[in-house]
Amino acid sequence: MKPESVVLHHLDTAAAPEPELLCIFGTGDLGRSLGLRLLQSGYSVVYGSRRPNSCGPLPQGAQVMTHAAAAQSAGLIFICVHREHYEFLETLAPHLEGKVLVDLSNNLKKNMYPEANAAYLQRLVPKAFVVKGLNTLSAWALQNGLLAGKQVYLCGNNAAAKQAVAEMATKLGLTVVDKGSLSAAGELEDFPLRLFPEWRLPLCVAVGLSAFFFFYLLIRDVIYAYVENDQDISYRILVSLANKVFPIVSLIMLSLCYLPGAIAGFLQLYRGTKYSRFPNWLDRWMLCRKQMGLVALGFAFLHAIYTLIVPIRYAVRHKLISLVVDEMKNNKTTPFYFDNTEAWGTDSFLALGILGFFLYVLLALTSLPSVGGSLSWREFSFVQSKLGHLTLFICTAHGYLYGWNKFLKTSTYKWYTPPGYMLCLIVPSVVLVLKFLLLLPCVDRTLMRIRQGWERNQPKEETGKMKATNL
Repeated sequence: MKPESVVLHHLDTAAAPEPELLCIFGTGDLGRSLGLRLLQSGYSVVYGSRRPNSCGPLPQGAQVMTHAAAAQSAGLIFICVHREHYEFLETLAPHLEGKVLVDLSNNLKKNMYPEANAAYLQRLVPKAFVVKGLNTLSAWALQNGLLAGKQVYLCGNNAAAKQAVAEMATKLGLTVVDKGSLSAAGELEDFPLRLFPEWRLPLCVAVGLSAFFFFYLLIRDVIYAYVENDQDISYRILVSLANKVFPIVSLIMLSLCYLPGAIAGFLQLYRGTKYSRFPNWLDRWMLCRKQMGLVALGFAFLHAIYTLIVPIRYAVRHKLISLVVDEMKNNKTTPFYFDNTEAWGTDSFLALGILGFFLYVLLALTSLPSVGGSLSWREFSFVQSKLGHLTLFICTAHGYLYGWNKFLKTSTYKWYTPPGYMLCLIVPSVVLVLKFLLLLPCVDRTLMRIRQGWERNQPKEETGKMKATNL
């Protein structure tokens, strides 16, 4: 028998395509971070610098040349320099003809210049294709690779140039939104200057509520005691007074998360359709509900911490020691009878507070993108709606139990003003009543039909078509 043999044939491996070469003008933090990210994504990078031999450390694998040489070697160029240094680009106009220039610059404040940076760049190099974009990315995000799914904006007058930049951004893991022509460059340059735009309304509401209830309780507790009883209890401002303000603001902010949904439901019932736009104030309110909930959680967390430190305060320890010393001096004991009702009320109050705080944290965890993205729509809706209203109900019950035996006492109303916890129960009680009305079968059934597309007063044309179809 012939021994088995294996014949090896030469495999003609196709040459791997050379990576696309991209150019970056600017060797600062943003330019270096962008170059590193492009190299990691499979591109070749060449830097254009005024001093190619002394421009500092650059990402490994990148080349560095003069501006003119770098511009000639690549078709897509990132401009990572400040607007004040754009003048040198005018001298490079012959080398930049037909090139795609991506302007990443930003300004220190709005309306700093009469025209947008990208428009100014297009005027300096009229035969190049300027695209404004990627200016919302920071050097830190580029270095740490925190780009997956991040939204960036592009605008430019040439569709092919925008398409080239969009393909590059998609390869980096970014989500691209086309904002149209270069006339939108000013709007894009204002985006990075916004300071917590989604948090502005919730923070303003929280600060306003905190200031109002702080001064309201300051008058009722501290000033009232000084005027009426000649007692100086100003030491209570930092802990006792603050620990009353935090739960009040937290409960109101939580109820404000669910009040716009109830208003929207009744508005749809009144209009008989879901296709009519909500008022702008209601739209803005509904868009910042997540931030309101997180602010409410922050105040609830402060309330929990302040409550835990109450026993170690000097005033509390001094009061307990004084009672013990007084009994020892007088050789007497204060009769103490166990009140079963008071015990039930106190334990229920504490249990509802702990359970409400736990549900608070659970709602906050599901609002995180990494957690919420793993839930189905029904699971997310159940947690944020059903469990959210349950949290509001438990926290409201926690507030009612706090003052269950104080509502009818005249001593509670100092200077004929209700205590703060009574005022804070108004908004959540209204929200719970509105939600209860929306859950009534006759109301819930109609609202569900409206949200599925049914309209109470359909247009006559559609009504005629429906009749013809039925015939």
